[in-house]
Amino acid sequence: MIWQQDEPKVIDEEMLHQAVEEQAPQGQAGKIAKGEGIKYSEVLHLQLDYKNILKIYHLCHFTSLTKLQLDNNVIERIEGLENLTNLVWLDLSFNNIKVIEGLDTLVNLQDLSLFNNCISVIENLAALQNLQILSLGNNAIAQLDNVIYLTQFKNLRTLNLTGNPICDEEKYKTFVTAYLPDLVYLDYRLLDEKTREMGFTRYQYAIEEMQHDELQEQQAMEAEKINNQKLQLHKDAFVEFLNGPQLFNSLFSDDPDAAKLALLPGMAALLESYEKEMEALCMQIFEEGLTQHAQRQATVESFYTVSREALAENQQKCAQIATDFKSSWRQTLVEIQQITDNEVLEDHISSCNEEINKLSETLMSLEVHLVDQLEDIIKDFERNITDMVGGFIENVQGIFAQCRDLENQHHENQLEIALATLEKVAKNELEEEMPDNVIMLFVDKDTVTNAVSASHDTHLLKIDNREDELLTRINSWRDGLLNSLHDKEVKRNRRRITEISNYISDLRIQLELPKNKQNFS
Repeated sequence: MIWQQDEPKVIDEEMLHQAVEEQAPQGQAGKIAKGEGIKYSEVLHLQLDYKNILKIYHLCHFTSLTKLQLDNNVIERIEGLENLTNLVWLDLSFNNIKVIEGLDTLVNLQDLSLFNNCISVIENLAALQNLQILSLGNNAIAQLDNVIYLTQFKNLRTLNLTGNPICDEEKYKTFVTAYLPDLVYLDYRLLDEKTREMGFTRYQYAIEEMQHDELQEQQAMEAEKINNQKLQLHKDAFVEFLNGPQLFNSLFSDDPDAAKLALLPGMAALLESYEKEMEALCMQIFEEGLTQHAQRQATVESFYTVSREALAENQQKCAQIATDFKSSWRQTLVEIQQITDNEVLEDHISSCNEEINKLSETLMSLEVHLVDQLEDIIKDFERNITDMVGGFIENVQGIFAQCRDLENQHHENQLEIALATLEKVAKNELEEEMPDNVIMLFVDKDTVTNAVSASHDTHLLKIDNREDELLTRINSWRDGLLNSLHDKEVKRNRRRITEISNYISDLRIQLELPKNKQNFS
């Protein structure tokens, strides 16, 4: 008799429902759970082994899952686990997986089994820094360098690689022990001190070199992080790349004749002086930007502090009023329920409605007062921030004007040198040798003048563009911030009015219940 294998399946709703029911609590607790319906988001353990599963689907709602068993299936890809961020234990053994992937969000995973699959490379596990147990036995891992990848897992204590081609290496055990010194169990066996000593002795220098490289890489990453943070600060201050020669260099980047004109006699000293003075002006803008940014941030933080204090004070008052009203309201409802005379009941309810009206007026008055208070705070902040931005813009525009003056002066000096060179070329009195493409500029006065003027126009355009960019961005920041504050306040006010209205409506409904009950009787 030939055994007929079932068709491969995908995880579907029917399979999940059945698995959850089978694994639900037994006895009376189980009956209650089934009666109320078991929510996938509350399931902690899920067993889906031996179900001939090919694809992992429909697990996104099991957000509380800590243990998932998917062993002994025909799964080819690790997928569909993105939402299972609380997983601690995952079993994917005895499947057909070729590549380790799809585990990036499982940052709480401690125990992972990929035993008996088709994996040849240990990779894509960097997010699993809490990993303590890793089983990769009976796969196709052949290179010892795969073990080095595991050095990043400082909590790894148990590793199984038995049944891989890697295990046939003579130095396998000492290599693993040397590179993973905190490992306690390897291939189901406790590592002894002798093996550890042999591994350390044999690979000491290689490991020290690796650790040195890792340290350098880490330092480089930290330096890059610091640089990125600094750059972000400079961008937030709208003065990035103004703390050096970057603007000066950009003037010549799209200037086709810049390199030629730089070869003219006397131009080297002129350019050196120009760069030095331009860089000094840029540093003024840069330092002014950082100073003003710090002051703006302090003003913004102060605004939020004052706003929070006003909100907290208002909330405290409203809460106290509601608490005082609630304590007497309960007694009022009890008294109303005991009244049997309709006329007396009507009078009592009318009196209570007046109290509700007073409460509504009080709460609405407090909200109106808060709106006025916050409006004044926002207006003061708007004036302050507008003045600060205006002052910064005025200072920056003054410095950029100096940059243009500097460029104008440079242009005049450059034109003077160019025309003097033209005269020497015409008289064949030029002492310095210049390339042919430079000599071509000195055909006549118009050619020289046009080249120098085009260069000048390019430089002015670059300065203007950098100024416009700075002003546009800081104005956009100011407008966006102020518009956001006004929008948030409008939304907050609407929410609060709705809350008060709903609260008052609920009180009126509570008041009408005894009346309706008596009418029904």
